[in-house]
Amino acid sequence: MTTWHIANGYRFAGVHSGLRANEPGRLDLALIVSDRPAVAAGVFTQNRVCAAPVHVCRERLPTKEARGIVVCSGNANACTGQQGLDDARHMTALAGQALGVDAKQMLVCSTGVIGRLLPMAVMESGIPAAAKDVATGPEALERAARAILTTDTRVKVRTRQLVINGQQVNITGFAKGAAMIGPNMATMLAFVLTDAPLDVADLQALAPIAADRSFNCISVEGHTSTNDSLIFLANGDGPKLKGDALRAFNEAAIGVCEELARDMASDAEGASHLITIHVEGTRNDAEARTIAKTIAESALVKTAFFGADPNWGRIVSAAGYSGIAFDESQLSLRLGDFLLYEKGTPLPFDPSAVSAFMKANRELTIRLIFTLGAGRCTFYTCDLTYDYVRLNADYTT
Repeated sequence: MTTWHIANGYRFAGVHSGLRANEPGRLDLALIVSDRPAVAAGVFTQNRVCAAPVHVCRERLPTKEARGIVVCSGNANACTGQQGLDDARHMTALAGQALGVDAKQMLVCSTGVIGRLLPMAVMESGIPAAAKDVATGPEALERAARAILTTDTRVKVRTRQLVINGQQVNITGFAKGAAMIGPNMATMLAFVLTDAPLDVADLQALAPIAADRSFNCISVEGHTSTNDSLIFLANGDGPKLKGDALRAFNEAAIGVCEELARDMASDAEGASHLITIHVEGTRNDAEARTIAKTIAESALVKTAFFGADPNWGRIVSAAGYSGIAFDESQLSLRLGDFLLYEKGTPLPFDPSAVSAFMKANRELTIRLIFTLGAGRCTFYTCDLTYDYVRLNADYTT
């Protein structure tokens, strides 16, 4: 197991509750517990149709009194009306009772199929069982990280350790997400925990910035989900971080989110390529992101990468319909080390050599260089494969 820097004062559990009745033994219920009241903040889906747990978390955040998060995988508890809201709140009550804390100190997240009521009998037995199982250490964290997965093929954990004001600070992040991934979050849950002492206003200010620089810069198929949640917990004692210390912490926390976002794009359903899109030289960063997002969500671009087809015209034309104004002479394009298009002029290249390069490298980079200004963006996507279609055609059947 990779060495993880686990934030102090947190315990974890991941259990099989039976929510995934057709997958015996699969972990499907997780608990994250802070041993002391933690500052908490979050950002959530921008979809107007949002799941019951999102409503509950929005009601309770930000706060200075969080004690943990209960997460179930296999049922989104989305589009479930008042019963869904009641069930989400009941999950926090069950967790609070089992842990000996107030229900309103608990947060809740769910992921899975939309439009199905939670089988609460499963939660009523599973949550107390998970509470008895909470523990410290990498094995407990790994079980929690595994319990939140849906179609992911691997756990996604990223950590940082740094020294701030002479004190060691740990940041622990874990996440799930492999499809229904579109900017403005994704079908994702992400939890970032730290033992640093932070003010609630500073943590709330960090959350959208971290999301914007990470999870809002990935796309699998551009579908924004109903359950997307990024939640931060900070349980450190002592004077709150300010000034340079706070800036150093923020950059480290954002770095954890960026690594988790890249892991999601890499693990996208059925993907055979992780594609990094660098756009630079636009008038501003917003223009660069618009162009990158347009390319990332082009089915023609994504299928070309799946087929190792160096059809660079698809990339350039996607930039052209992004809505950002430019002249062809203001754009150059690289795929890996191959310069294919320079200032509006196609360059001679060996298609078989570029195709072989695409086949041989799972991770590929395309770089669009404009001559308009200093704007830039790095965006992650993947190819579109037969397996993606199969997995999503058969998801509920």
